[in-house]
Amino acid sequence: MTINNIDVEATLNKVKVLLKEEKDLSPAVRSMIELLSLVITLLVGRLNLNSSNSSKPPSSDPNRKKAEKKKGERKAGGQKGRVGVTLQKVDDPDEIEIIKLDRSKLPRGDYKEVGYESRQVFDIDISRVVTEYRAQILEDSHGKQFVAPFPVGVEKAVQYGVTIKAHSVYMSQFQLIPYNRIQDYFREQLQIPVSSGSIFNFNREAYDLLGIFDEKVKVKLVNSDLLHVDETGININGDRHWLHSTSNSLWTYFSPHKKRGTDALNTIGILPGFKGVLCHDHWKPYYKYGCKHALCNAHHVRELTRAWEEDGHVWAKKMKELLEEASYAVNNAGGLLEAVESKKYLQKYRTILRNADVECPPPDEAKRKGKRGRIKRTRARNLLERLIMYEDDVLRFMYNKIVPFTNNVSENDIRMTKVQQKISGCFRSMDGAKIFCRIRSYLSTCRKQEVSSSSALDILFRGELPAFVNQHDGLL
Repeated sequence: MTINNIDVEATLNKVKVLLKEEKDLSPAVRSMIELLSLVITLLVGRLNLNSSNSSKPPSSDPNRKKAEKKKGERKAGGQKGRVGVTLQKVDDPDEIEIIKLDRSKLPRGDYKEVGYESRQVFDIDISRVVTEYRAQILEDSHGKQFVAPFPVGVEKAVQYGVTIKAHSVYMSQFQLIPYNRIQDYFREQLQIPVSSGSIFNFNREAYDLLGIFDEKVKVKLVNSDLLHVDETGININGDRHWLHSTSNSLWTYFSPHKKRGTDALNTIGILPGFKGVLCHDHWKPYYKYGCKHALCNAHHVRELTRAWEEDGHVWAKKMKELLEEASYAVNNAGGLLEAVESKKYLQKYRTILRNADVECPPPDEAKRKGKRGRIKRTRARNLLERLIMYEDDVLRFMYNKIVPFTNNVSENDIRMTKVQQKISGCFRSMDGAKIFCRIRSYLSTCRKQEVSSSSALDILFRGELPAFVNQHDGLL
């Protein structure tokens, strides 16, 4: 443990030696020094944690520097053959403005028009559009009146249209803009008064319209071959709750629950019937479901980095390098290693762990206090035992083409939840959390299916769902 070139561990060891040699210290002073040494050890361990050796996000790294690219990686900037996004002229401009030459400023002579040079300016027109429907009223000779029917959905004397609802939900649930700022936008940019109650009602309406989608996405996920799962803490009206994420490359499902464990997972109802491969970060309740498992090696790499940097375990450094090498080999092989290659990495894996068992031995059973319970292990030892016990789940990315090296799909899906918490602080009610989760499930799924969020919400408020909801068979 080193901070600012100070070897804290060596200093603490000196203190321990002095404590043994000093016989005249009172029990109170000795206990206080031992307590301070323990606190210093814990604090130093925390100070040295960062995004590369723990689950802390990169934004928390002090004075973080951009990592240098490894030799052989692509150069900065656009790559050869890429499809650019540069602004291009369109064939059907909305407005055409003719610019005439002032002939009085030209030299004397005869001129004829031979064409034009064009330049296009892209801009936006933010405006309010009010459509008034006037239903014709006819009256017969007996005074009985007949009124033409209004279009479906036009039910009140004054109401908000589909586009306003979709736009409001987009800003609220996708861009995560607070209600008061959405009100400011509609009032200042469009001269439309929209209350916070109306914004909530738009979100509630979207939630209700997504009831069918909610049922379908769960069926798709249950029948898929691979799932990524994760959970994160959320604050609902000051109380700790959990947001559970279940997803793959095509579908996303979020659900809030008071609990984190199997009670919540059973209530959600996806994992009990799932028979594929479940990718996760080794949270034990996931192992209660009868499917195959794949562990996130990004977590292992971070934990191995900490074991090497903080505890000095050589085996951890070797294992980290082996896992990264195996991942690189799998990618180069198109997602699946030949049997000979995978066997080679498996042998190296086991060799490192055998040596690790000597370098990082289990605790001495002679020091056990009592007959029951498991003797406490160090963090490095816990990691080592996990890598030994769950060998197949750690290395499944080498044997199964659909299994990735990490659980990044779920990590990416759940990230915006943390952004929402930073912006709003909490959900005011469980209803609000459920609305957020269902709409985010829909929008995340649509983006994976290459349907833009704006289009997805416009389709929804017109009483429909995107075509892919009924077309795909739930693979992956």
